[in-house]
Formats: sequence, C-alpha cells, structure tokens
Amino acid sequence: MQNIIIKKWIEPYVLLETYKTLYKMRDLTFDGFSKNNAKSQMLKLISENNGKSFGLYMKNVNKFYVFTSETVLDVKNLMESINMTDDDYILCNTVSEPIEDVDLAKAEAAVILSSL
Repeated sequence: MQNIIIKKWIEPYVLLETYKTLYKMRDLTFDGFSKNNAKSQMLKLISENNGKSFGLYMKNVNKFYVFTSETVLDVKNLMESINMTDDDYILCNTVSEPIEDVDLAKAEAAVILSSL
C-alpha cells in the first residue's frame, strides 16, 4: 500500500477533526529527542492492524496520529473524506519521503498507510 503526501493546504484542525469522527484515534507526542521513537511506535501500530490503520503527520505539530478503522482502508476514500482530489496529493512508496516533505514544508501533511 502506498503512502500519501498532501500538497494542498488544509486547515490542520479540520483534517484532524474529520478523521477523528470517522476513525478511532491515538496520538504520540514527541520532542526533538523522541521523534524517532514515536515514529517507530506509529509504524509498529500501523503494521499490526493489517491495512486497517494509518498514521498522520502534519506540519508544525509535534505528534504522530494513528487512526484505526473497522475495515481495510482505501486511499481514495481517505482523501475524499477530507475533500481532496487526485491533484491535491501524491502517492509514494516510502515512509521517509512524506515525513521529510512535511518537515521541509514541501507538504501540508503525510498519511502513512504502510510501514514498508
């Protein structure tokens, strides 16, 4: 499953609140020293849920979020639920690229569907 780089600006509160109404949420707060541990924990939680969980990382927020669904997740449905079209995001095969793009302010948010 591919990961998502959200390029279109979206209000972080709207993004978070929309997903919170649709999925069970857990947040992992970090600082400069604990970011890698929080990221590893997020990836572990995603991999344990067999396609039913995804991670969210947003610009200027020191948290990784893990959302869990009752059913297997679909990229199209995840993006449509926050009013994103195909032109608003990019799919990628790595975990590092979406997170780096957010950190470098090249993206608004990263949706992590796969820990591979």
